[in-house]
Amino acid sequence: MIIVTGATGNLGRRIVERLLERVPAGEVGVSVRDAGKAGDLAAKGVRVRGGDFTRPETLESSFEGADQVLVVSAAIRGGGAFEANKSAIDAAVAAGASRIMYTSHQAASPRSLFPPQQVHAATQDYLATRNVPFVALRNGFYANALAIHLDSALSTGQITVPQDGPVSWTAHEDLAEAAAIALTSADLIAGISSPLTASTSLDLGDVAAILSRLTGRTITRVTIDDDEWKTAAIARGLPPMVADFSLGMFQAARRGEFDVADPTLETIVGHRPLPVENTLAQLLDNR
Repeated sequence: MIIVTGATGNLGRRIVERLLERVPAGEVGVSVRDAGKAGDLAAKGVRVRGGDFTRPETLESSFEGADQVLVVSAAIRGGGAFEANKSAIDAAVAAGASRIMYTSHQAASPRSLFPPQQVHAATQDYLATRNVPFVALRNGFYANALAIHLDSALSTGQITVPQDGPVSWTAHEDLAEAAAIALTSADLIAGISSPLTASTSLDLGDVAAILSRLTGRTITRVTIDDDEWKTAAIARGLPPMVADFSLGMFQAARRGEFDVADPTLETIVGHRPLPVENTLAQLLDNR
């Protein structure tokens, strides 16, 4: 059985949907914090069980019978994400999984200026110690993260941010397809993958230009000093810790950490990755 964690989230649900195009539903199980949110998957014949990385005792039942486990990385700010990922990996090993897959990031590094990349790097290192075949999918930066800029762009005509840099904004749809293919193709990827990214890297100035075309309005990027941006963000109600977290993303981007456009994703899925315009249009439609 293939177990997918986080299957009610943006990425996990799409992975399950693509898996069901390749294997019978009875061969797929999901581990989710709230089983009630996965009723549609249960109706399709997917095994649904509750499991929470921060409550390791719940994972024994959730991972029971696993041949493979896909660990969708924990999204916990302020510490705890690595320990949560570690708990899921340990539970997968205890369940007898013959392969563990983890959704990492193309910028994973212990020296990254953006804290999640340090967590990904530590998780990759831990996976390598568990003596079980593993795959770390080094996903490109999720394009739907651009949603945080839409309110400002549409209300003021500006995206006001610290100096940034090019980012390989990558669609969940393509990353989900790649994960499903990797889960059902044992020899496709082993160990730490090449970066799985969109075909181009764009900064927020480029994103503003695309939003202008999509909306028919003039939208521009305005860059300000890091401290000025942080002060304004806190004044708007952003907790200081979250402001520092977000600032690290801009600092990492301008250092070039996310400026990668690798052909591996296109090779795996067999078509050109979706452009960021596609995700931005969806985000606009869903407002």
